[in-house]
Amino acid sequence: MKRVFLFIITNLAIVFVLSIVLSLLGVGRILDEQGVGLDMYNLIVFAAVFGFGGSLISLAISKWTAKRMTGARVIKQPSNEVEAWLVQTVRKQAEIAGIGMPEVAIYDAPDVNAFATGARRDNALVAVSTGLLRSMDRDEAEAVLAHEVSHVANGDMITLALIQGVVNTFVIVASRVVGHFVDRVILKNEQGHGAGFFITSIVAQIVFGILASTIVFWFSRKREFRADAGGAHLAGREKMIAALEKLQRSVNQPHLPDQMAAFGISGNRSSGIKRLFMTHPPLQERIDALKHHR
Repeated sequence: MKRVFLFIITNLAIVFVLSIVLSLLGVGRILDEQGVGLDMYNLIVFAAVFGFGGSLISLAISKWTAKRMTGARVIKQPSNEVEAWLVQTVRKQAEIAGIGMPEVAIYDAPDVNAFATGARRDNALVAVSTGLLRSMDRDEAEAVLAHEVSHVANGDMITLALIQGVVNTFVIVASRVVGHFVDRVILKNEQGHGAGFFITSIVAQIVFGILASTIVFWFSRKREFRADAGGAHLAGREKMIAALEKLQRSVNQPHLPDQMAAFGISGNRSSGIKRLFMTHPPLQERIDALKHHR
């Protein structure tokens, strides 16, 4: 319940901030002065502010959100040998990858998982679950950390946010254009916008949003292969393969919250058309890619 409440409040705050930005830009309507045609300039500015604004603000507060959604505890001063090993391992990998030292955290969860997030390569967060620490040996855990550090070094969080911004902007513009067409051509409304515009726009935005999200998920799957390759470079190919095989054996386990799923090392299993909406490729494909990469 706390996670849901936090998610709703965060999104309401983002919408409030973006509304203020639109007011400052003087974008109050998407129709022209006659109230007949679309003002494409205003529409594109409106769509870009909400499309990129929401995505970039979410990225900017991603560390804060991740910590509160997962209950992750940042290791400020290692209190035991395991915490000291985690910090030392991430520090070594970050130096090799050429990024700033990320914050290292542990979150309490039974699933074998980890994630990385953050708006900048030099100020990221790498977190591992207690389930991972209990289930994996040091070599496997080192590979998982290397995978997450590679995500940071590759700038995957930033790129994903930009792609999401482009997709959001397209969806908002396209849905309003379709709504305007239905309102004018089919419903013959000649002035302003009627209920048909708003209903059609909402339906079109949902449909276009679902279709366009496949682009975001496609990139998310591609970046997992790159992070696996980066993890193999930092920790060793055999260690990375062993870690993925351990994840593969961890069946029917709970996962990260939906808002954090794309940032974890392990995703949900899907097949058929559901595959288009997977944030992660099947683990066997990732293992095969590493085994055949020389």
